[in-house]
Amino acid sequence: MRDRSISRRQSFKTLAAASAAGGSLAGAAEPAIRLVVLDVGGTIVQDRGDVPKALERAFANHSLEVTPAEIAGLRGASKREVVQHFAGAAGRKDLIAAIYGDFSRQIIDSYKAVPPIAGAEEAFKKMRTNGLLLATTTGFDRQITNSIVTRLGWQKYFAAMITSDDVAEGRPAPFMIFHAMEAARVNSVRQVVAVGDTPLDLEAGTNAGLRGVIGVLSGASTEARLREQPHTHILRSVAELPELLHSHF
Repeated sequence: MRDRSISRRQSFKTLAAASAAGGSLAGAAEPAIRLVVLDVGGTIVQDRGDVPKALERAFANHSLEVTPAEIAGLRGASKREVVQHFAGAAGRKDLIAAIYGDFSRQIIDSYKAVPPIAGAEEAFKKMRTNGLLLATTTGFDRQITNSIVTRLGWQKYFAAMITSDDVAEGRPAPFMIFHAMEAARVNSVRQVVAVGDTPLDLEAGTNAGLRGVIGVLSGASTEARLREQPHTHILRSVAELPELLHSHF
């Protein structure tokens, strides 16, 4: 009985060590990828610079000067948090609400004409045919996100669409990714990859401990800027994603 107890304790220690190292025993095969978490602007729809321009105009319309360089440093973040960051010093909730409302109206209007990334929808179809679940995460709020996805008719592809207002904190916090996993009923980060076009997208994926953290060059950041962040792969666009997942995961 004593030997059996010792053996059982040793087994538990082995499993705990494996979990801390990434969730699998040494030599065991990695689980299959089940969930692909996709950023929106610059990753599945084109980034024409509408977001920073709309933010700059919204600040200026309310007598706050925020430079393009300051805004650029927060690409990929929650847009509401960006407004709070620059307008919060004024200590007026009404001012923050007015600036964000101004920005939101501008961006909903702009994105009525923003096209998808070439090959994005075909990539969705291939991944779904291959049995993968798809989700979106974004620095946009629910209203803006719904306006984009509904116009393109893409709701049918996604098991979850998580927005920055769904969580306590946006990127680089990993909370939107975890929320997407919860909605899709995927409980292992080793079965998840995240894809985005900004350093904050990659930071969020790294902070979540995901199996794959994939940058794309179709959006706001240069290859050099993305490569500064921990990542597993860099692609030209989401159109290359199905082949990568098939050959490397």
